[in-house]
Amino acid sequence: MVFLVACHQNKEQDQMEGNTQVEARNLINEPVLSSPDNSQTALDWTGTYFNVLPCASCEGIETWLTLNPDQSFELKTNYLGLNDAREEIFTGKFTWNEEGSSIQLLGLIGDTPGKYKVGENQIWHLDQEGNKIKGQLADRYILHKK
Repeated sequence: MVFLVACHQNKEQDQMEGNTQVEARNLINEPVLSSPDNSQTALDWTGTYFNVLPCASCEGIETWLTLNPDQSFELKTNYLGLNDAREEIFTGKFTWNEEGSSIQLLGLIGDTPGKYKVGENQIWHLDQEGNKIKGQLADRYILHKK
């Protein structure tokens, strides 16, 4: 009887060890899931971006946008031909969209959408709905990293 109990315990232990080995082998063969690359995770997006954006009532809007690693920003604008001697400066935080491809500047005053698509060494000033601006002036809405 002692012999049967001892054999039964050894058999259970062998089965448990076998299952552990099978589980370990399965873990080794499982693909490692990583987060997909997107602008937020794969690009060096920190820095200052510049362009002169089109303006309906002035010569253009000099625009400097600095993005910091702590998700803070500084936005400087100068309306050419209207207030050349005075820059407007806004600071605050920004958030990424779910896909990690665009940002929204928080706390802006007025009708500025504060939405930008982030690319390699450039960002696109987006419209109110978060879409790229199309047409003849589309290139003028791209701010380039300095």
